[in-house]
Amino acid sequence: MITIKSEREIELMREAGALVAKTLDLLEKEIKPGMTTKELDTMAEEFIRDNHAVPSFLNYVPKSDPDVTPYPATLCVSINEEVVHGVPSIKRIVKEGDIVSVDCGVYKGGYHGDAARTFVLGIIDEKVQQLVDVTSECLERGIAMAVEGNRLHDISSAIEDYARSFRFSVIENMVGHGIGSELHEDPAVPNYGRKHTGVKLVEGMTLAIEPMIALGRSRRAISRRGGWVAVTEDGKPSAHFEHTIVVRQGKAEVLTRSFLD
Repeated sequence: MITIKSEREIELMREAGALVAKTLDLLEKEIKPGMTTKELDTMAEEFIRDNHAVPSFLNYVPKSDPDVTPYPATLCVSINEEVVHGVPSIKRIVKEGDIVSVDCGVYKGGYHGDAARTFVLGIIDEKVQQLVDVTSECLERGIAMAVEGNRLHDISSAIEDYARSFRFSVIENMVGHGIGSELHEDPAVPNYGRKHTGVKLVEGMTLAIEPMIALGRSRRAISRRGGWVAVTEDGKPSAHFEHTIVVRQGKAEVLTRSFLD
């Protein structure tokens, strides 16, 4: 069931979203080659708790798979071919030339905020840099369609069309989602689809839009060693950007926009 949020609820989500943005801003300033992904995770958790909130992802169990091992970290830190759900570890070190996708969720005041960015470490291949730039623009184009009166798949189509215009692949089995008092709510927000289809967008709907785009031909992310992390089928790099937004008339409201912008 899709829930329409009141302005009071949106204000609480705005606070959670702002803390997500500030956490990612902190990581963007601090990330450097030689750090472990566990160091990034510890930094994020301490910052979130110091701001009187809790991590959304820590100990998360999806309702669709209640038997899965609870997610053990604050962040998802996914490197290069890892699409999403990379589990932070003292054994995972980020290196010069990596692209590092960091997904962060915050629960504050009874509501969640959720956002992701892909960070570039040093000089990278020109095509990989283009992938990162295009994925970021895919998110902006999806958000531009999240206005009252449009259809859900207008968001999806805008993302897909832009990514495929550069011959990049859309990861089709990983999608965005509704968000609010639950981290994952209806509707699912795919990154591909036919425009003018899907549910009608209504002011007050809150969505986490998150394109995951790959350099190669992978259209699916596959689980590595049966764990949480999902990687591209062909081992090519993938980028990930995400914002929590509110559907509005005329222009969507972004709740997780960086304070560095």
